Amino acid sequence: MGRSAEVAELELALDDAAAGQARIAFVAGDAGVGKTRLVSEFAARAEARGVRVLSGDCVDLGAGELPYAPVVAVLRSLARDRDPVLEQVPEFVRAELATLLPELGDEASVSARPADESGQGRLFEALLWLLDRLAQDTPALVALEDLHWADQATRAFLAFLGRNLGNERVLVVATYRADELHRRHPLRPLLAELERVNHSRRIELVALTREELSIQLRDLLDGEPDEELVERVFARSEGYPLFVEELVAASADGRGPLPSTLRDALMGRVERLPTRAQAVMRVLAVGQWLDDGLLVDVAELAQAELHDALREGLANHILAIGSEGGYGFRHALLREVVRDDLLPGEHRAIDLRIARALERRVERHGTSPHLAAAIANHFASAGDDPAAFQAAIRAAGEAERVHANGQAAALLERALELFDRVGDAEALAGADRAGILGRAAADHKLEGDSARQEALARAALALIDQRAEPRRAALLLDTLQEAQWHQGHGEESLATLEHALSLLPPEEISAERGTLLWSWAKTMMLRGRHTEAVGIARETLAVADALDDSTLRGRGLNVLGTSLIELGDVDEGASRLREALALATIEGLPREQNSVYINLADSLHLAGRLAEARAVVEEGVARKLRPSWIWLLVLQGELAMEAGEFDRAQDILWSIDRRPTGNSLVNLNLRRAELALGRGEAELARELLDEAARVGAEMDEPQFTAVLGALRGELERREGRLVEARRAVHEALDSFEAMSEEAARRARVSAVGMTIEADVAQRARDLGDAESERHALERADGHLARAEAAAEGNHPLGAAWLLVARAERERAAGRPDPSACGAAAEAWATLGRPYPAAVMRFRQAEALVLHDGDRAAATAVLSEALATASQLGAGWLRGEIEGLVARARLKLATDVDLRPRETAPEGEDPFGLTQRERQVLELVARGATNREIGDQLFMAEKTASVHVSRILAKLGVRSRTEAAGVAHRLGLAA
Repeated sequence: MGRSAEVAELELALDDAAAGQARIAFVAGDAGVGKTRLVSEFAARAEARGVRVLSGDCVDLGAGELPYAPVVAVLRSLARDRDPVLEQVPEFVRAELATLLPELGDEASVSARPADESGQGRLFEALLWLLDRLAQDTPALVALEDLHWADQATRAFLAFLGRNLGNERVLVVATYRADELHRRHPLRPLLAELERVNHSRRIELVALTREELSIQLRDLLDGEPDEELVERVFARSEGYPLFVEELVAASADGRGPLPSTLRDALMGRVERLPTRAQAVMRVLAVGQWLDDGLLVDVAELAQAELHDALREGLANHILAIGSEGGYGFRHALLREVVRDDLLPGEHRAIDLRIARALERRVERHGTSPHLAAAIANHFASAGDDPAAFQAAIRAAGEAERVHANGQAAALLERALELFDRVGDAEALAGADRAGILGRAAADHKLEGDSARQEALARAALALIDQRAEPRRAALLLDTLQEAQWHQGHGEESLATLEHALSLLPPEEISAERGTLLWSWAKTMMLRGRHTEAVGIARETLAVADALDDSTLRGRGLNVLGTSLIELGDVDEGASRLREALALATIEGLPREQNSVYINLADSLHLAGRLAEARAVVEEGVARKLRPSWIWLLVLQGELAMEAGEFDRAQDILWSIDRRPTGNSLVNLNLRRAELALGRGEAELARELLDEAARVGAEMDEPQFTAVLGALRGELERREGRLVEARRAVHEALDSFEAMSEEAARRARVSAVGMTIEADVAQRARDLGDAESERHALERADGHLARAEAAAEGNHPLGAAWLLVARAERERAAGRPDPSACGAAAEAWATLGRPYPAAVMRFRQAEALVLHDGDRAAATAVLSEALATASQLGAGWLRGEIEGLVARARLKLATDVDLRPRETAPEGEDPFGLTQRERQVLELVARGATNREIGDQLFMAEKTASVHVSRILAKLGVRSRTEAAGVAHRLGLAA
């Protein structure tokens, strides 16, 4: 009723999905407004179209959550229907799905899955594969109800879908109560992220109008309602369809006296049931969905009596039969009213009976994450502390098994709250308090909650004697340092690692020492201290070989190979990385494989081997190993940009419509911003860099900070904001440690800094500011020294940036050197980087005009640069070239058309300035204000302002200062 627009919007989303454009739709509204009714109607229509419909509900347990509740419901329905797709899944997918539904695999395959940081990613990839396959022959609709009760693992899966759904023929429809989302509700940030992605939409249901409610009443009463009834029901229901139904159902014929409140209406219906039926309603209010076996066990009724009670509930439209044969309330509001009416002792007694009945079921049939979580929650609600404590520990283990690490951490923290209230807690848990704290910290690590990970690791460390239990302390310290690193506290992280290693003998061969060595080697690599990283990585390999630990060996090889390439030993480093890739492939570790592909390709790129780097990236992208796959896509786009394929880079980088988070978002924004700068899209570049700086504020890795500083510095320089440009470069250089060996990135930042100082010095000379010029040259010398230090050894990119820095140093000194610029251009061209080569050709031509006066040579060089800029679509560079052509009155021998601008005959103004504008420019060059110009030339201040604006446009500059500089250098003003 009154939902035609909403149904139409959902049908449009389904049409998109059927066409191969996956969609997510959120249906929001208050309790009772008709969300379930809308989705049910839409699902029925979709099914009539031949769409495969899958559904699952989130469950409200009050004291806790069931991991993956709606996902398991979907899988169970497929298994129950013996869906043929389940018989076609590859073994690796089946093994992951079996963690949620054991009947889909064997116990050995389930227990063999490693509980590492890629575990949840593997499970999510398996689920995405299944959805894609289910939708091959016909589109699939996945309905997820009551998302406001979603457990943490389900929320994580929904976030994964939001970032990874692409061309799958899938529509996900999720409902949630808008009135349940208080300010700190965990669903809020997820919705904020997902509801703004391109392939999602939000449908908000509102109450029925009076006219719509009148039609609903006519349908319910099978006759025309009188006006008084319409008014009374509308006033009390406020237009909520469910409330209308319940208020009318509370009266025998729908026309008698109505209850004063909805709660009275709902309870009135329950209280009219026989006593035994009411008792069953109370059990279901606590247990939610229970099958016959559990109800017989808990309700303490004979089977015949139980069935009579259930029939009463079904006949009065209070209960419904679930898809798996269990019984529950037709609507959550009915259940909530009955539950809230229970006495505290009554509620606890029912919880206790349900928990014990579930334990007996586990004894007979074995456990599962859902059973374990339900037992823990019911014991907790019943107030049985020892049973709740032990059940929480067991449920945490089950949650960890299915990679629901957020739930596991919550259960362990609940156990910690009960620890002191339970006698012999260590015996019941099989661990002391420090052990539980460490385990919870590890779960928070896998969930990505670094702050909580750090807090729990510190609490665990405070409870143990580190010298007496060095290995145990070492692992806790490793957990602590990782949390510190991910929060951007690099120095603290390093100090923690060094302390952890000091607890273990240097000659010790143990898994703990191997883990610490790998963490240390990786930290050194990320900080750019590659010589140290190589030595530590070799130690890691020695321990890995002694332990016969192939996973540790692969990780050590990854670090070793990356750092060797950074140090100039490219062939040896690439060989080590290929060995690491082979090990990760054998072990079936997709995250590790992608890590190697990324490190190998990026290192080859920075070593000047662009073609090899691109081949590695293409190989990695083709394998579609989802964990970290977005990094490979971004790198693919970056390398296309480096090769001068701006259009391909644009297609790749902007085809990523799944919004990443954290350092993945920073990385994507930096590459998009770099491309925007090349194309001349300054506003877009600024927007992207601002967000990257905000998200990456706590990051101190050169791969982010150096690139951000170089791009920000260049953007500000182009816009004439030289103070801001200097600051960006200074902050980037500050991010480098004194011992950092990030050659290419350090050289790049230094070269950008040099270019900025050349602009500063040039402006200072234009303004006759000798002190500012001297200061700029001093800073330029510092940048040159840094570039020279960075380029030492076998670093082709560092060497190219050094040549740029040397050429810009000459420009800073006021003696632009064409040969120095040409050498830099040749270096970039040799490396297969046409864009920086064209930039330096432009600088070469500028030097030929301004310093040598060789207009013929400048014309030839500019023609080449303009052809490259036009081919690439490098809008900013093309604009700079056109400006120089106009200022120097050159005629290019090129097939590329310039923007309409006639070349002025000798003696005429090349910019088309009128005589009056030349007079205004004279005064601008002296620093006169608009008012002063007006006073001297006898014109209004507003007229002077218009003249100045026209002059800036004709000169192709952005500020009065730049206009003055151009006027001085080209002799347009005295």
